Amino acid sequence: MASTLVSPIRIAPRLDYTMLRRVAFGFGLLFVFLSPASPDPLALGVGAFTPWVILRLVGTPTMPAAIAYYLLSQWLQVFARAFLALVDGEPMAQSISGPWVVNAYWYMLASTVALALACKVVLGGIAPPTEENWSAHLYWRPIDVFLVYLASNLIAQSAGLTFGGALFQFFDAIARFKIMAAFLLFSSVMAVGRGWPFLFAVLGVEILSGMTGLLGDFRGVFVFLGTAALATQIRWTSRTSGYAVLTTFALVALALFWTSVKTEYREIATGGAESQALQNSLSDRAEYMLGRVAGAADIDWGLASKALLERLAYVDITGLVINVDLASSEQQSMRQWGDAFSHVFQPRFLFPDKAALSDTEVFIRLTKADLLENMRGGTSISVGYMAENYVDLGFPGMLGGVFAVGLMVALVIRFFFSFDVPWMVRQGAALAFVYAISASGLEISMPKLLGSSVTFAVAYGLAMKFAFPVAQRWLEQRARQAADREATLRRIKGLFRGGGGGI
Repeated sequence: MASTLVSPIRIAPRLDYTMLRRVAFGFGLLFVFLSPASPDPLALGVGAFTPWVILRLVGTPTMPAAIAYYLLSQWLQVFARAFLALVDGEPMAQSISGPWVVNAYWYMLASTVALALACKVVLGGIAPPTEENWSAHLYWRPIDVFLVYLASNLIAQSAGLTFGGALFQFFDAIARFKIMAAFLLFSSVMAVGRGWPFLFAVLGVEILSGMTGLLGDFRGVFVFLGTAALATQIRWTSRTSGYAVLTTFALVALALFWTSVKTEYREIATGGAESQALQNSLSDRAEYMLGRVAGAADIDWGLASKALLERLAYVDITGLVINVDLASSEQQSMRQWGDAFSHVFQPRFLFPDKAALSDTEVFIRLTKADLLENMRGGTSISVGYMAENYVDLGFPGMLGGVFAVGLMVALVIRFFFSFDVPWMVRQGAALAFVYAISASGLEISMPKLLGSSVTFAVAYGLAMKFAFPVAQRWLEQRARQAADREATLRRIKGLFRGGGGGI
């Protein structure tokens, strides 16, 4: 009797929340082994395992991919402080900001878990998409989605130049439509495996525009790419691992380069003015950047790495706030939340005499720090929403305030997922919103967080109700026309090969 050898088919794993959770577990184990070498071993070990806890909470099959970026980016800025202590060989309690940094670290680490709980409560039960909704973006031609991206870029540029004052925040939300367009292009290309030149074109445009802007927002396109890979659940192969390593290396190299040149670059870009208005032309800014790239060998990469890590870690400022708050007898009576609601729900076109809120002024009031020492080349500085919640509610009360922030963010995303549009469009809207409130990390203040949530809900709700159906019909019509042309060409070639249809 003949025997048959059956070898199992090996299917490459997919990039999803399950895979992220496994990677997070390995990451935690690695730092547990490293923790005895740290001056704060418990903080390093617990902090390293927190992503696994977060992903255990939110890792449901229909959880929006943007939530992974949202939560892990918040955690990273907290954990970076424990890693900085490992690099410095100095306990957090002995830092220049004082022993309150340790309290701030644990309070903020717990707050990231509170955010995850809120996301789980609101987004954990999202219904799965229909097959039609899930696959709709796969039939669009990459070139057409790229044209939508270019149009969105034009809208972003004109919105930023034309609108200001009371309408600025609304049109700033509209300007971020390009994030959704880039996300849709990345998702489509990675899913069907065609259109790669358009993907690299978007990468190039975003990196160049970010490196010649004022805030260096080149990292955004890497976030869009990674989130699209997670939303698409791409197959993870050895080749994918290689691409991931190269992409990570590129991001880190660009971040280190920007860290080393940003102070001098901003002086040139703004003409030395203490403002965020660009004074020099794009060609002048690009020329400066090209000159610095040519002299990259002269950059002190070690110093740049330390500066980047210090900038990423956003715990010491909360430590300063805790120190000042403990020494103060002033009763805050929920002032930060009150100012946030007052700022958002008293629109300037109805209340023209409303006082402007300054993040820097709030920073000075809550930290008692010197203004000149903390202004960063015309950019504002904030204590961040976690520190503001501590001032209003203390600890553990601040966990309730941060949980409320998480509920607000998750409810806006849940609103986007209530529309009957393709699944990836909902994912793209969630990403655009999350990036708007997370690009600056923990630094975002309560008024900006609340204001962005309201304006994004309105702007993207209107867009998904009225504007996107028009764009979807155009994309589908273009895809049908292309398919009809290809079918006609195949029939003509078949006639010639078969010798039929002769004259």
